[in-house]
Amino acid sequence: MDWKTFQALLSGVNKYSTAFGRIWLSVVFVFRVMVYVVAAERVWGDEQKDFDCNTKQPGCANVCYDHFFPISHIRLWALQLIFVTCPSFMVVMHVAYRDDRERKHKAKYGEDSKLYNNTGKKHGGLWWTYLISLFVKTGIEVAFLYILHRVYDSFYLPRLVKCEVSPCPNQVDCYIGHPTEKKVFTYFMVGASALCIILNICEIIYLISKRIVRCANKMKRRNHNIAVHHNDHNDYNDDPFNNCDRTTSRLDFKDKPPSFRSVAFKSSYKPSALKLEEKIRASAPNLSTAT
Repeated sequence: MDWKTFQALLSGVNKYSTAFGRIWLSVVFVFRVMVYVVAAERVWGDEQKDFDCNTKQPGCANVCYDHFFPISHIRLWALQLIFVTCPSFMVVMHVAYRDDRERKHKAKYGEDSKLYNNTGKKHGGLWWTYLISLFVKTGIEVAFLYILHRVYDSFYLPRLVKCEVSPCPNQVDCYIGHPTEKKVFTYFMVGASALCIILNICEIIYLISKRIVRCANKMKRRNHNIAVHHNDHNDYNDDPFNNCDRTTSRLDFKDKPPSFRSVAFKSSYKPSALKLEEKIRASAPNLSTAT
């Protein structure tokens, strides 16, 4: 397995991840991939050769080894690392799809037009892709831990196993090579896997809570804008200087006092009536000067 190529592929995921995702990637590289490559492969490299049984019956040791180790720890961990990191490539492929759409959009409408503000920003479909990848990674981690516990009946690795499988003539004692060292690495890899599960759960909670807060703030701003617009409209209607265009019918003034009606309808007098009133006033005698 070319771990350098594997590391190069995963490094592209780092720039699209959150803080929890970067911590998860560091744990995978340092505590799982590096430990697997540097130490674990060497510890389990000669496991079948060091599996020694106290009988020389041909085929007994091979059958007993296959019975107690149907799949090697080291191969199971290799499959786990491959399957766990595959969902992260979904995010990289989605970003590559966005980049391709952005390139085609610019080629069609010009360099100034943009389809996305940032192709790597987790909004819309990319947010869902990232969230689904986290759920898939968490499910794979839990599934492999269950398989490891189910196949070996526990995470504990004994020093001695008793085998009664044919073609062994009777109950045979078989000894596992480097049992303490293998047990330490088993617990270490299980602990690293559990830590990755916790980080994935924290990242899921972080993404969902951040999305809820963003939606709540958006709804709050929308309701605030609606309330401000409604208040401005009411203030406009209540302002007497903004009601100049309102038409008042004569029926509205029936209940008003005569002085109000005369003032209200003063503007409706015709010019001829005004001239007649001035003539009457001119011809009338001035009674104030009479003694």
